[in-house]
Amino acid sequence: MASLTSARLLENYTAGRWTASTGREALAVTNPFDGELLARVPLSSAGDLDAAVAAARGALPAWRAVSVIERARKLFVLRQALDRRREELARSVTSEIGKTLGDARAEVARAIEMVEAACAVPTTMQGRILEDVSQGIDAETLRQPVGVCAAIVPFNFPAMVPMWFLPFAIACGNAFVLKPSEQAPLTQQIVFEELDALGLPPGVVNLVNGGREVVESILEHPGIDAVSFVGSAPVARLVYERAARAGKRVQALGGAKNHIVVMPDADIARTVEAVIGSAFGAAGQRCMAGSVVVAVGDAHERLMPPLIRAAGALRVGDPLDEATAVGPVISDAAATRIRDWIARALEDGATLALDGRESPGGSRCVGPTILDHITPAMAIAREEVFGPVLGVIRAASLDAAIAVVNGSRFGNGSSIFTESGAAARHYRHDAEVGMIGVNIGVAAPVAFFPFSGWKDSLLGDLHAHGTDAVDFYTRKKTVTSRWFARGDRGGPYFVEGR
Repeated sequence: MASLTSARLLENYTAGRWTASTGREALAVTNPFDGELLARVPLSSAGDLDAAVAAARGALPAWRAVSVIERARKLFVLRQALDRRREELARSVTSEIGKTLGDARAEVARAIEMVEAACAVPTTMQGRILEDVSQGIDAETLRQPVGVCAAIVPFNFPAMVPMWFLPFAIACGNAFVLKPSEQAPLTQQIVFEELDALGLPPGVVNLVNGGREVVESILEHPGIDAVSFVGSAPVARLVYERAARAGKRVQALGGAKNHIVVMPDADIARTVEAVIGSAFGAAGQRCMAGSVVVAVGDAHERLMPPLIRAAGALRVGDPLDEATAVGPVISDAAATRIRDWIARALEDGATLALDGRESPGGSRCVGPTILDHITPAMAIAREEVFGPVLGVIRAASLDAAIAVVNGSRFGNGSSIFTESGAAARHYRHDAEVGMIGVNIGVAAPVAFFPFSGWKDSLLGDLHAHGTDAVDFYTRKKTVTSRWFARGDRGGPYFVEGR
């Protein structure tokens, strides 16, 4: 208890300054690998959120009055600042969630990429105009800020996912409130140090640490106009329903069960490498993880031996060790849940091709696990495990594989490995998922394209980042205009000689 109370207590960022939370409770933030106490995160109150929203609303007029070019220039400065602290950010990610340094560096690179994309706002926020829709009448559509926007983000990408929202929102002239995960609040402390240095009008960006009370307050708060969420499918639905009922614009990104279809003609060596990275990278704790392989025809016999060898050779343990390929999962509870899923799959009839339940590195380290002989009806094939567990389904044909993919209630991402253009086109045309990879293990799009999950993977109409971000963070206003004094000779605006 003494060590807990002596640990650094994180602060919120409200109205342009760091402020103490009024919450009476705090949670320990620990390193998932070795249990080191890193800090304490306060469970802020609804009053703390009220203060942040009030600051955001107060900042809106001044921030909207800043030209769109100047807003973009602020983001150019932010991009450079984050790039200078790239390694520090990566090590923060590794320390607080256990992601390997390689994975953390890749995440930070994606976060910076999001800021780069938002810098294009003088182009992406442009409206439309059509002259002479009728005689002497013009029509134009303008984009204007939505207002105060909030984001509730998960633990697994503490650097990147907040940047799916924050830079695009403020680039479009909105004010913003971020609620980071209470399991991984440290990385955004670094980001907000750099936001503080930008000299934004106080209240344009705000950070409120906390748990359920803050989340529920965001969903109901009358001063918040738009809510973005990333997390599990059940919570995404709750967020969507409650925020929409309160009249807010909502995008709620939920769970996933992503399939990797391997055709008989696939380049097996490259396919194995991609499957390994997709299934076991970040210890499987990402919504774009490939968690089910659908092997078509004799692809199963060609794929399994090298896949098992490669997965079994991955080093599990300390994520700060450059040689480590798979670090710990976020908590003991998560590790227990993952092991329970493996046991349930075995009870349902799956077989263990590779067992990672007793990997070195401590109780939170679950090694790469491969389950063969699973069927689409098994729970392990339908539900998100969120860990380094890969199931393998056999399919007689590409059409049968597509039927497996389309039978999922999720539709986040999927990949096909083949050297056939016809097979790839058939798959991208008929697979009911929002993000497709062709010979790509993780089909997550770059920042200029939307993160376009379908079905239960997204509740809402507009996706994160890309062109959808500008659509989400702006409201369209259409102006139809006619002017009676046209400058004709003799009219009030006619000047002789001009």
